[in-house]
Amino acid sequence: MSFGYRRFYRGPVAAVIFDMAGTIVDFGSRAPAGVFVEVFRRHGVKISLAEARGPMGAEKRAHVAELLAMPAVQARFVERHGRPSAEADVDAIYQDFIPLQIETLPQFSDLIEGAAETVAALRARGVRIGANTGYNREMMEVVQAAMARQGLELDSAVAASDVPRARPYPAMCLRNAAELAAPAVAACIKVDDTIPGIEEGLAAGMWTVGLTWSGNEVGLAPAEWAGLPTERQKALVARAEARMRAAGAHYVIGSVAELMPVVQAIEARLAAGEQP
Repeated sequence: MSFGYRRFYRGPVAAVIFDMAGTIVDFGSRAPAGVFVEVFRRHGVKISLAEARGPMGAEKRAHVAELLAMPAVQARFVERHGRPSAEADVDAIYQDFIPLQIETLPQFSDLIEGAAETVAALRARGVRIGANTGYNREMMEVVQAAMARQGLELDSAVAASDVPRARPYPAMCLRNAAELAAPAVAACIKVDDTIPGIEEGLAAGMWTVGLTWSGNEVGLAPAEWAGLPTERQKALVARAEARMRAAGAHYVIGSVAELMPVVQAIEARLAAGEQP
């Protein structure tokens, strides 16, 4: 008889790679959504916040292209401009998006409650900390500097503009893993509040954790979220959780503050020989 043997990682979690907006900063992921609404308005096309949030997590030029590809948005573009959109329109909207996003980022870079404590707990276990984002490097550095001023430092930070193909492709996560000296992708956890971010982590062969009420899927400011009736909160969380699980997330939690029990659960699964 012939037998094959499989090599697999059974060590501890070595690295956690976070998204930025809606995951460790900017509760509700409000900075990019609002700017997309405004920049499209400046180009004569009205889009809703819900439409703006649809492609969230993608690299921002690709986000513009995905918005223009929506039939309803494209119809409004044609009505306003008398022709279908072209690549030049994607470029023009994106170029206007960049300075507007950079201008507004400092207002939306507060750490999400529990982020600093979770990172400290991870570091106490010897876990290295990375982050990646749909922002370009210039935008990311604004957010990274704001995080540092609040006491949260990263061991690796990768922007969408740093790789040939960003989310949902695995390049950013894999670059993070290399910079974090991870012994295997199975030793890494990707934490994200967007569907493309979960797909990115899965494509990279990592454990994935989706977030519900702190991020893009709910999309509310802290006071707005806190002011909702409990039943409404539960309904929004249930919808967000269903979407995250349908995207393949291994775990779904409310916010980064709830991550540590998941890390422990993943380490138990690794020790038992399970893989992502």
